[in-house]
Amino acid sequence: MTASRIRTALGGALILSMTTVGLLPATASATASVAASASAPTVVSTDKGAVRGAVSQGVERFVGIPYAAAPTGSLRWKPPRPAARWTGVRETTAFGNPCPVLPSGNGPRSETEDCLDINVWRPAGARAGARLPVHVFIHGGGLTNGSGAQNDESKLVRETGVIGVSLNYRLGVFGFLGLPALTEEGGESGNYGFMDQQAALRWVQRNIAAFGGNPGAVTIDGESAGGWSVCGHLVSPGSRGLFARAMIQSGSCPSEPQDAAEATGTAFARQAGCDGTDRTAVLGCLRSASAGSLLDASRTFSAAFVDGTPTFPANVREAVDSGRFARVPVLVGANRDEGRTFAQGYLGAGKEAYLAFVRGVAGDRADEVLARYPWPGTSDAYTAAYLVGAIMTDSGMIGGIGGCGQRSLVRTFERYTPTYSYEFDHRTGPGLTQIPGYVWGAGHAAELAYIWPSFDNGTPIAPLFNADERRLAREMTRYWGAFTKTGRPHVARQTTWPAYSSGKESTLSLRAGGRSVLIDDVRFSVEHQCSLWDTMPLTHSS
Repeated sequence: MTASRIRTALGGALILSMTTVGLLPATASATASVAASASAPTVVSTDKGAVRGAVSQGVERFVGIPYAAAPTGSLRWKPPRPAARWTGVRETTAFGNPCPVLPSGNGPRSETEDCLDINVWRPAGARAGARLPVHVFIHGGGLTNGSGAQNDESKLVRETGVIGVSLNYRLGVFGFLGLPALTEEGGESGNYGFMDQQAALRWVQRNIAAFGGNPGAVTIDGESAGGWSVCGHLVSPGSRGLFARAMIQSGSCPSEPQDAAEATGTAFARQAGCDGTDRTAVLGCLRSASAGSLLDASRTFSAAFVDGTPTFPANVREAVDSGRFARVPVLVGANRDEGRTFAQGYLGAGKEAYLAFVRGVAGDRADEVLARYPWPGTSDAYTAAYLVGAIMTDSGMIGGIGGCGQRSLVRTFERYTPTYSYEFDHRTGPGLTQIPGYVWGAGHAAELAYIWPSFDNGTPIAPLFNADERRLAREMTRYWGAFTKTGRPHVARQTTWPAYSSGKESTLSLRAGGRSVLIDDVRFSVEHQCSLWDTMPLTHSS
């Protein structure tokens, strides 16, 4: 798949599915639980001032803490600057503003650029000096929306005793605009949202000990675009020393060159009414525009990390392939049916639409694909979506996420560093939203509510779990906590999860009801038709 087609997939199917379809934070309910707390925790002193949060159900939370200055006015499209100091005690009981986003299933429209906040959860009673391991979660949303309120870390903290952290970062055109004038001004352009993440990780290094955390035992974790971000931090020189372990959930390692980002940004500037040959004037026009007008012009903007820059000196995937990344323990996984979340545009489609899809992605090898994924003799309104979803999953065509793209990434990491592989394989859960008759399977983002019950799409997910699914949620949380603590997901009285290594290529298949099981590489490869996709250009395109 060409770079332009990947951008279309990421900016269309991926963003649609992760935002319009899902990934809605339960901000209102989380905030309500904070407001209903019975008592307040001890005041904590950060490097910019004291904060006071709230306590609920054995977890103290401090949310909406500024880690950088508002990137407004002349600071728009510049690296993050330090937050201002404050006097007295700052109440941190409500999440901060989401960064500017268009309305979607991920929440309402936001035009507030004063959004660079970080959130901390700790076990009730934890104090400075406790040196607890730290789990930092980076949200998904195609680098285009989402927020740090999306994944409340309370469950992980309560059940495993770690410190939890989440954060906001600039999104869409505010975080990832490449433009010749910006490159001239700052030496690179397009990575501002990623620079925000680095600033947040530096905040953790400076401040987490005051909350009882160990800055030397930080695990970074992210799902989807958050997983892209984790891979970026493994590669980026500016992220070295900011974490000790890494987790990638349904992610990959994509990036694009500076000139491609500038071409996209120049097209956006024209759409925003800031066109012309005077680069300084174009930049001035964009910086003086309202956040709302920039959002309105950004509906087709596709965000990406920019390589060939000080932030990413090399293409991110090429750096990983050659071992040029931080050699820390890595846990990498994806969902069995990733593509079922992305393929919902094919609900109700027929055979001809499916055949056109296959021809579009496989070209002169379409017959080979159709031999593996044939149109059945009996079909219904969901058949095309299921088949398209299977191809999207197995090929890794959506930015390398899932299936054989996932297998390739795991096998690459394993060559250089301790690596653990999983596949979320519970295929009969409630899904992200209720679509009558549609079986979500283990679609993209289906695993999130098992660790973060706050995660939903405006309709409940975790409250719909049956007893077997609640058990899976407990087991997954313990695995995640164990890796955060030790760099190994070893949990007593749960299925043993060994490292993925040459000759012992074992992936943990996460299943409900205590039925998780190890599957070997042969089984995984057959399951996802890798003998086909490894010979086609879709798998490794990212």
